[in-house]
Amino acid sequence: METSTYKTAAFQKGISKEGAIVANNWANRPEDERFISLDDLISSKREKSRTMSDCIVDVNSKNFKVIGQDSETNLMQGKMFVEFKDETTGQWHQTEPTNWGFNQVATLGSAPASYMRKIPASLAAECVYWGIANNRKSQFVKPYSSTNGTLAAITGQDYGRIYDHDVAQCVKDAIYNTQFKVPGALNNNGEYDPFYGVNKKSSTTLFASDRDIFLFMVDDLNPIEVGKLPNGDPDLMFRGFYVSNSEVGAKSFRLGTMYLRGICMNRCLWGVENFQEIKINHTKFALSRFVEQAAPALKDYSNGNSQALIEGVDKAKATQLASTDEEMIDYFRKRVGLSERMAQEALKRHEEEEQHSARTAWDAAQAITAVARDIPHQDSRFDLEKKAGQLLDKVAA
Repeated sequence: METSTYKTAAFQKGISKEGAIVANNWANRPEDERFISLDDLISSKREKSRTMSDCIVDVNSKNFKVIGQDSETNLMQGKMFVEFKDETTGQWHQTEPTNWGFNQVATLGSAPASYMRKIPASLAAECVYWGIANNRKSQFVKPYSSTNGTLAAITGQDYGRIYDHDVAQCVKDAIYNTQFKVPGALNNNGEYDPFYGVNKKSSTTLFASDRDIFLFMVDDLNPIEVGKLPNGDPDLMFRGFYVSNSEVGAKSFRLGTMYLRGICMNRCLWGVENFQEIKINHTKFALSRFVEQAAPALKDYSNGNSQALIEGVDKAKATQLASTDEEMIDYFRKRVGLSERMAQEALKRHEEEEQHSARTAWDAAQAITAVARDIPHQDSRFDLEKKAGQLLDKVAA
């Protein structure tokens, strides 16, 4: 197989077209971006989309190349580049894939992306390119790249892109004249304050990454008391909802309900009020479907009866899952899928925060969502929080 070196001198030196150092994002996933307000997120994503464009490319032709460049000092710090030619205009594009973009490139070559990241860039590129070149079936795809040479995605040619900024704008419009907002936080006295200043580091609920956005909105002006805390204060929860989307093919457009617990800011993805997750595939009618289905559903949800939540929490508190720490760790590992280390950490965090050992279904859910707060990427945190919600759903059924 013919291989080539990258011809652009700036890229060979690891420098972008603007002269900035090119990040090694194909191998190392960057942290999620955090935003203070929906307006900030909308503005950022809209501005970024203005630099993006897509085209149609036949990956099984000479018009598509994957090129790896090894570092002279560290074989595991090399660069990855993707060149492709627009079938319509004939223009060549020279790009560096994001972490998610490389996942999709590797998939085209039937190569495991996680393993490709563990070997030198030149070898990884050759493996991926070999897999693509030896696929006899012609495959047209739609690369999505920026003017500064970043390859954000490669999707099927018929992929209907729903832009993240449009989704966020729809959410902003849907919550107009409702109580849903970015939640407050614990103040300096350890009390929940719905108007406490939002900060990016610990309390914001608006996130964007190289593959998705997650928006968590809460009605924290109408608390629901679900019990008492060890000091006798009311244990408050707030209705909320989440929206996730990916304009780069990582997931569909989704809306579902959640609850936020005031004392610890744990998120519980629990459908106790029978609000089913709305999943909308990426088509040109997706946003209008959101307006038609989601907006009315959110209004009904915000005005719903809290009795189902209170009864669900009571039932979870009354359902014993273990009588010892060892039994609870065994439950976390076998029934929830936590690693031994994470199961032990969940148990420890629960005892520190709740001041008693985890034994019930409610305890288990709080332990799981407590360790989930430490997960840096929202999609992974979301998956773990959903397991806690599924645990509670089984008890409430």
